[in-house]
Amino acid sequence: MVPKTVNLQEIPFVWHNMTSKEYEKQVKEKGNMKKFDFIHMIQMLYYIDDLAETIKFFHSLLKKNGMLMIMHNAPGGGWGILWKKYKNVLTNKSNMDLMVEEIIFHLNSLGLNYKEHIIPIYVDITDCFTEGNEMGELLLHFLTDQVNFYQSLNPELRAGILDLLRNTCSTEKNGRVTYRNYISCIIVHA
Repeated sequence: MVPKTVNLQEIPFVWHNMTSKEYEKQVKEKGNMKKFDFIHMIQMLYYIDDLAETIKFFHSLLKKNGMLMIMHNAPGGGWGILWKKYKNVLTNKSNMDLMVEEIIFHLNSLGLNYKEHIIPIYVDITDCFTEGNEMGELLLHFLTDQVNFYQSLNPELRAGILDLLRNTCSTEKNGRVTYRNYISCIIVHA
């Protein structure tokens, strides 16, 4: 679709390869509050220390009819189940178990106008249960934030996580294991 849509070539796009905190610091130091039509925050709020201030800052960068899109894990999915149970042993990152309810709390406290859409996500994770499978290792790295999942965790912990992924966070049909998750897509208006 994109190659056939010639007028998309006219849309300016800027990629800021830096952390949110670095970008905010740069903008404030330069005093250049450039405004945007669209800002996306896709699966990035796990890495933020102050949710309310971050949301407030990026919302302030919207043009009059601009939109801020926040995509984050919603309750009831595999991500929340996994991280609620294993956060303390998988990572020292403070917000890996952050769920969308806290984001919505801050949107409401800031008085922002938004609409939430829940998107179901299904991923075949069958390969995760075959040690040495490259795709399975990559999926486990993504799901657990563990590089070399099979080598970096003790057998008991590894077995517990794999059991949870297979029997609580997924469904199994015809020999395939399908992980289920829900993503909240929140559109915040200027």
